[in-house]
Amino acid sequence: MRAWTSYKEKAWFKDELSPISGSFRNNYGGWGATLVDTLDTLWIMGLKEDFQQAVDAAVTIDFSDPEKLSMEAISVFETTIRFLGGFLSAYELADCKDQRLLNKATELGDMLYVAFDTPDRMPTNKWSPRKGAKGEAQPPASDDNILADRFSLSMEFTRLSQLTGDMRYFDAAQRITQHFADQQAQTKLPGMWPQRYNVETMNLTEGNSFTLGAEADSGYEYLLKMVLLLGGNDEYALQYEKMYKDAMDTAAKHMFFRPMTTDNSNVLLSGKVTVDQNGNPLLLPESEHLTCFLGGTLAMGGQILDNKSYLDIGAKLTQGCAWAYRASPSGIVPENYQTIKCPSLSSPCAWDEALWEEQRYGSFDIPKGFVAARDRRYHLRPEAIESVFYLWRITGDSAYQDIAWTMFEAIETQTKTEFGNAGLTDVFTQPAPKTDEMESFWLAETLKYLYLVFSEPELVSLDEWVLNTEAHPFRIPKG
Repeated sequence: MRAWTSYKEKAWFKDELSPISGSFRNNYGGWGATLVDTLDTLWIMGLKEDFQQAVDAAVTIDFSDPEKLSMEAISVFETTIRFLGGFLSAYELADCKDQRLLNKATELGDMLYVAFDTPDRMPTNKWSPRKGAKGEAQPPASDDNILADRFSLSMEFTRLSQLTGDMRYFDAAQRITQHFADQQAQTKLPGMWPQRYNVETMNLTEGNSFTLGAEADSGYEYLLKMVLLLGGNDEYALQYEKMYKDAMDTAAKHMFFRPMTTDNSNVLLSGKVTVDQNGNPLLLPESEHLTCFLGGTLAMGGQILDNKSYLDIGAKLTQGCAWAYRASPSGIVPENYQTIKCPSLSSPCAWDEALWEEQRYGSFDIPKGFVAARDRRYHLRPEAIESVFYLWRITGDSAYQDIAWTMFEAIETQTKTEFGNAGLTDVFTQPAPKTDEMESFWLAETLKYLYLVFSEPELVSLDEWVLNTEAHPFRIPKG
């Protein structure tokens, strides 16, 4: 745990370690994002002394003093998934059930709940503790809101209600879900929601751009996970199940495609859809690292809902991301990239060198299989490893462990620094240039999923735990 040791020595109580310079960044309020995000990872890896030291520090974070905040306004979404999720998970995992952790989660939940104090009782995306303490108006919400911000609070708020018995948090999140459920069949791509929408009107029927990647991903991820968290059979769980099925069925019909590859791999990737003025969905074969979470989400759906089609699609999507990793010179896939879409999902799709030459848009350094890459960076993201973890746990196929190890070797080789691991600016360049940034999810998610791939299935068993979008495990309630 080179990265954790360096964080303790160089950036303790700061949001993130700068892994090249040994400095730090405070980009999540200065509340120690890496500290809270890593609590459950330490417990899972058996680093109990480090865990206790980190807990003793984390419970002293003062969320009530706005003057200690390193920025004017916090992201409600990021604070929820990293901090609230981190405290809840650490409380649930630890044998001692340290009440200080649940108290801190409740304190934070109460602070975030104030963000719902709006005319329509929908949360603001950015919330200023300083303005709140002075009774001043909060920063105005953007008219152009991203899907994931409001649609990814359900797990954390629900689990807080379950653990405290205070239903305010669940009710607040459920109001959001109901808005999305009411309009799911009326959007321009029925079954899915647009990437952006007007936050003032909450009208989800106007937008014509759809994706399962950036700005939308965790909203879709939480649909199935809420079925598990709610026990699977009450009215709310059934609502989430229907929303999940409708969304995934729509995505399978319009968004997933087979890329043309040099080895003729029968794999799938997820693209982006724009609906034209005549109502026709147009698929752009542009994929993102973020969409690599889909393989795991669909495989889980296949197992939980006894749907073999979902499991098969999930496996092909996971293998599609594994192919993209292999096809990159660094062994790592970029943030965003385009491939050539095969004519159909099932027909043979032989590699066509001439077609690739024609479509690679003058990018002479683009690897075969790719035709463009709008963003060549790598932020130490977990999504590909995440899906490999789920496929390994669900199928028991050791080939997924081989995939995970190959990914790990490439990531460690390319990103290792004296103090940790660094993001990359161009994964198609060798050696890949590094950036002095190490997101907290490197320790919270990427390394945790890698560790779990090579651990016994009983450790964070998927029969007992469901993980939020920051890989924080919440216990599935019994009965």
